[in-house]
Amino acid sequence: MASIKRRRQLLWTAGVALCALLAAGLALTWYSPSSEAPAEPVLIIGDGVSTPDDMAWVPPGIFQMGSDSKLAQANERPAHAVKLNGFWIDVAHVTNDEFTQFVEQTGYVTTAEKKPDWETIRVQLPPGIPAPPDDVLVPGAMVFVGTNGPVDLNDYSQWWRYVPGANWRHPQGPGSSIEGKGDHPVVQVSYEDAMAYAAWRGKRLPTEAEWEYAARGGLEQATYVWGDELMPDGKPMANYWDSKQGTFPVVSPKAGGAEGTLPARTFPPNGYGLYDMTGNAWQWVADWYGADYFGKQAAAKTPIADPQGPAQAYDPWEPGVPVDAPKRVIRGGSFLCNESYCLSYRPSARRGSDPYSPMSHVGFRLVKDAPAPAVKVVTRATDIP
Repeated sequence: MASIKRRRQLLWTAGVALCALLAAGLALTWYSPSSEAPAEPVLIIGDGVSTPDDMAWVPPGIFQMGSDSKLAQANERPAHAVKLNGFWIDVAHVTNDEFTQFVEQTGYVTTAEKKPDWETIRVQLPPGIPAPPDDVLVPGAMVFVGTNGPVDLNDYSQWWRYVPGANWRHPQGPGSSIEGKGDHPVVQVSYEDAMAYAAWRGKRLPTEAEWEYAARGGLEQATYVWGDELMPDGKPMANYWDSKQGTFPVVSPKAGGAEGTLPARTFPPNGYGLYDMTGNAWQWVADWYGADYFGKQAAAKTPIADPQGPAQAYDPWEPGVPVDAPKRVIRGGSFLCNESYCLSYRPSARRGSDPYSPMSHVGFRLVKDAPAPAVKVVTRATDIP
């Protein structure tokens, strides 16, 4: 029984917001099945002339959101019918080069580059926690640092640190750089940063339902975005932690482990032409996170139309964090996800994260509300292998 409880705790704590750890780090420096099957996906990539550039069209339809798979965690259950309007979505993550252009043209300063605001930290902590000295509230962000050997997976503070000076330009801290990584997903961006970029581009973050519908690429209830086999023909299909190369979270040279993000479009796209919908970097979506939201949605007798998420966050599963602490949904998993810990490189996997806490494995992509394409297929040969 103890081992079952331990496993349950591991599954729920993996990859969730590390807001409590952020504060601690600062202080130490002091639904039912649908009978309507999705249509066969048609690849439509915008050309930047009559359709949005480098965005894929996801047609309207009904799909099964969530999962009843044996791999699914409680917050992914049960699968339930959702009906969506069509939309355009970025073919790939927003990259370092794209975010650089945004900053250069607007002068925007990201959350990680500003002095932390105690009020946004305090709401993630138990009542009564005193504010840390003002001089330890320095700009920085959460960084995955790994360990030198196997550790108790109940304590994620052993492989995450709040690192002063870490930000989108320096994802692992002051000694790191994005030089030569312009085509990698931008990380160390908060929900607020993603919203600012979206406004600049005239786009928006996808809803959680839109994200999952797009991620599935027309494959109804497949385990992964490419099908049910993890490595078809023995080939990896996403950037995640390969447990055969090392035990999570060990990153010593001998043990191998995570190497970080890879360039966007490294692996084949899904049925809609979308790259890296799982793996590489988690992706912010618009909804508040509700651990019990899918259960509530499944109570509906008809497909839910364009769900926007719960009215406020609810997560009773993260120890030391108030159940109603602000959290937005992140989707897709990252280079840190692995078989032994979070297994979140699946389209139904979901977590909640503090909207003000940038991290070294969280990025985003955007959607655009624009007319449906007038022609059946518009593609750019350079986009699809």
